[in-house]
Amino acid sequence: MSDTVKKKTWICVGLIVLLLVIDQAVKIWIKTSFPIGGEIRLIGDWCRLHFVENEGIAFGISFGASFGKLFLSLFRMIASAFIVFFLARQLKKDAPYTLLISITLILIGAVGNLIDCCFYGLVFNESGYDQVATMFPDGGGYAGFLFGRVVDMFYFPMFHWTWPDWVPWVGGNNAEFFNAIFNVADACVCVGVALLIVDQLWLHPEKKEEENASETSQKSENNTAPETT
Repeated sequence: MSDTVKKKTWICVGLIVLLLVIDQAVKIWIKTSFPIGGEIRLIGDWCRLHFVENEGIAFGISFGASFGKLFLSLFRMIASAFIVFFLARQLKKDAPYTLLISITLILIGAVGNLIDCCFYGLVFNESGYDQVATMFPDGGGYAGFLFGRVVDMFYFPMFHWTWPDWVPWVGGNNAEFFNAIFNVADACVCVGVALLIVDQLWLHPEKKEEENASETSQKSENNTAPETT
């Protein structure tokens, strides 16, 4: 392993540890300090900490009942394992920093929320609208392994408006941007995906063209090679 690959590996590992610690520290603090719906206004009305628990994927998106929850937890486990494998391969190839960081951020997001699903139901009791959860309660947790709920807290309702009456389907309804509530892990996934798109479309498109040209050349050589008897 070259010195460059070692350096990139340590940067990725350090980023994983740092952001996972931040993600879990914020979640544990929120979970043990706020009832459901509890909030702190950080900057006016548009930047808040607002505690909700998410049964589903991200940004409050749910997926079925118990079976859906189990499926999502198992999917997160498989996805996390695949991303680890893919990241390791890219590190061995000495891939560019932007690609490595984007994959690392996506991995952090997957693992961060997977921790909630796997363990939060075991180590916390139920949060309520008038009850703050405790860690390692005497009566045990609120759910089994893989059935924990993801803790979300960042809420940025920046703009409010009412749709004009003439707009089809939504006329007269109130609307809000941005009304999704998310956590550090969700943010890591979004930044990682955006960085991955930038890397593939603008920063290193020539690398993909070179690989395609190399594959085309190799196929051409194989097709024109003389047959031997």
